[in-house]
Amino acid sequence: MERIPEPELMNEAEQAAAYAFADFEQPHSRFIELFRETFPDEEVAGAVLDLGCGPGDISIRFVHAFPNCEVHGVDGAAAMLAHGLRRVEQEGLGDRVRLIEGYLPGAVLPLGGYDTVISNSLLHHLRDPMVIWDTLNQYANPGARVFIMDLMRPASREQAQSLMEEYAAGEPDVLRHDFYHSLLAAYRVDEVTEQLRAAGLDALSVAEISDRHLLVYGRIG
Repeated sequence: MERIPEPELMNEAEQAAAYAFADFEQPHSRFIELFRETFPDEEVAGAVLDLGCGPGDISIRFVHAFPNCEVHGVDGAAAMLAHGLRRVEQEGLGDRVRLIEGYLPGAVLPLGGYDTVISNSLLHHLRDPMVIWDTLNQYANPGARVFIMDLMRPASREQAQSLMEEYAAGEPDVLRHDFYHSLLAAYRVDEVTEQLRAAGLDALSVAEISDRHLLVYGRIG
């Protein structure tokens, strides 16, 4: 099945609210667990860059999991960030989580380099996937940890429909709609492998980690 792109920004008020208040406990907790498994027994300290942070749930979970770090999250959707900023204030994390409105490429980030770069579900939104890899080349320090999780495109619309019904059956219509179309917009392992080769990021690995997710991980050479 050919990839079918979807809108890059999720900036509708209803859509942003649905994501901000959805229960992502299982997948977002798994994100943190997999990061620990990928980089075991390592102290994560200093500034971490979270690309496509949305309403900030991963950024917030990350600083709770790694108390010696701070997270700079960047996203182009102001409606999403508004929910995240409120939560950061409510949890008293303003000194450890900084959410920045910015559209990649070209977003102005607080630092010129980061020792850890994470991302969850940004890649499939990008019409030009090289945006995320060019951002890595620009902002990831030599030896930086990279941990990028995203959806993986199924073989057919029928398989995408089946995955949506299995994993989003009880969700609001807006989330069901977005999940289905995000699956159609996602990249496959071989496509991401080629993207990394083209970006000179061959040191990173790509793995299929579930029936609907892939992971890009490793260290910048």
